[in-house]
Amino acid sequence: MEKDKKIKLGISIGDLNGIGSEIIIKTFEDNRMLEFCTPVIFASIKTMSFFKKHFKSAINFHGINHTDQIIHGKVNVLNVWKENVSINFGDEDVKIGSYSVKSLEAATKALKEDAIDVLVTAPIHKHNIQSDSFKFPGHTNYLAEKLGGKSLMFMVTPTLKVGLLTDHVPVKDVPNYITSELIHEKIDTVYNSLIKDFRINKPRIAVLGINPHAGDNGVIGEEDDKVLRPTLEQIKSKGKMVYGPYSADSFFGSANYKNFDAIIASYHDQGLIPFKTIAFGHGVNYTAGLNKVRTSPDHGTAFEIAGKGEADYGSFKEAVFMALQIFKNREEYEEYSKNPLKKAPKKS
Repeated sequence: MEKDKKIKLGISIGDLNGIGSEIIIKTFEDNRMLEFCTPVIFASIKTMSFFKKHFKSAINFHGINHTDQIIHGKVNVLNVWKENVSINFGDEDVKIGSYSVKSLEAATKALKEDAIDVLVTAPIHKHNIQSDSFKFPGHTNYLAEKLGGKSLMFMVTPTLKVGLLTDHVPVKDVPNYITSELIHEKIDTVYNSLIKDFRINKPRIAVLGINPHAGDNGVIGEEDDKVLRPTLEQIKSKGKMVYGPYSADSFFGSANYKNFDAIIASYHDQGLIPFKTIAFGHGVNYTAGLNKVRTSPDHGTAFEIAGKGEADYGSFKEAVFMALQIFKNREEYEEYSKNPLKKAPKKS
């Protein structure tokens, strides 16, 4: 990529009744952000003008109808719809949810066609987006189908990275999902992401047990000894520095996580509760394993404070910078792969 060419950063608007519009506006009303990227919000100029007025923002939007009209140095708004939309902050509304889907679909199409370089998604409400034509539990699964690759929910900060073997599945079904094949797939995804996306040349990865105390030698469940532990031994024998399974209850409290470049949790809350306790407000949800870069903030729609001007935009801003950095890291990695005589990228 040419040095003077700004990265085109697509933004899906999320649930219009949530805090997505507020955190987007707060991030980009600082004109210095336009020195790093060219934002393209997939929504409508009418809707964004409503939000601008509501939040008494001085931000200036540039309305466009096609991606070939994107202008660098502007906060572009691509019109995905043109009708007026009735916004009721804090309400759970499936009609409003359909607009989050329209925004996401248009942004994903643009990303797939290289009309934008990266995607940052504002929070959606998982129930409000469900319909006969959209039956995905969230962004991650949808993007994996549309963009290709083996996706993984990767919660990241510069110093803490937590991936998941299983994400949005009921707790009672977790052991049924965790197979040797899945473990291989998820560890490979994390390992490759650490190298290509985060410039960590020899990653150290810890894996948390499925059961309390990693099963206590079969006393509290057999899955750790029969599935997880032997699979990790297979992976380790092939040269990857993968360790575990570790008992999850003390792993973060003892600060053991600081000894590793990434941690893989067996299920959603096992990984996300400690991550958000340590990093909430500046963590980023990154979809590793895709052939495109997608990030999002580490929080949801926050209906309880929507429209009040109280939303913290720190995590969204971090998601923007993370997407830009990963995009650049991937370019460097590809360049180095083609010409290995060049100096190898350093760890970020």
